[in-house]
Amino acid sequence: MQERPAGAAEAWAAPEEGVRLAGPEDLPTIVDLAGLMAAELIPMRGGQLWSVREGRPPPLDATYGSLIGRADARLVVGTIDGVIVGFGAGEVETVRDGSRLGVITDLFVHPEAREVGVGEAMLGDLVGFFTASGCAGVDALALPGHRATKNFFEEGGFTARAIVMHHRVEPGEE
Repeated sequence: MQERPAGAAEAWAAPEEGVRLAGPEDLPTIVDLAGLMAAELIPMRGGQLWSVREGRPPPLDATYGSLIGRADARLVVGTIDGVIVGFGAGEVETVRDGSRLGVITDLFVHPEAREVGVGEAMLGDLVGFFTASGCAGVDALALPGHRATKNFFEEGGFTARAIVMHHRVEPGEE
C-alpha cells in the first residue's frame, strides 16, 4: 500500500474516501492490489478455478491498461486521502437479445482500508457507469463461502441470479 501523503493538518482530520478513473500512472499500484486480491481468493473454495477462468490474465499491467479509455469499460481506483487503497473494473457486454449487461470483473480494497466506504464508493461509481451505458443490470461474482463479499454486494442491492455448480474431476475418475 502506498504511504499516506505527509501533512501536519491532516493529523486530526477524518480520512476522506474518493473514487476516480484510473490512468496509466496507476497501473503499478493496481497490479500490486490485484496480486493481493489473487492471494486472498486463490486459497478459497473456487479460487483456483477463478484465477484461471475469471481472473485477468498476465501481464496485468497490459490487461488492466487495455481498459483505460474504452467506452465499454471502466477502471477506477478508490482512495483515502488521495492514496490508492483499492480498484474496480468492469465491462459492458451485449447479450443475445441485444440488451446490455454490466459485469464487474474486479473490486478489491486493501484489507487495512476496508469498512470505511471505499468499496461502496467504487461500487456506486461502477453501477452509475453501467446505468449511464444503458445496461439492463449488473453482475458481480462472489466465491462460495466468501460471506463478506456476498454481504457487501447484497448491501449494495445485488441478489443472486444464478448459482454455478462444479464437480472436480480427479485423474482416473470415470
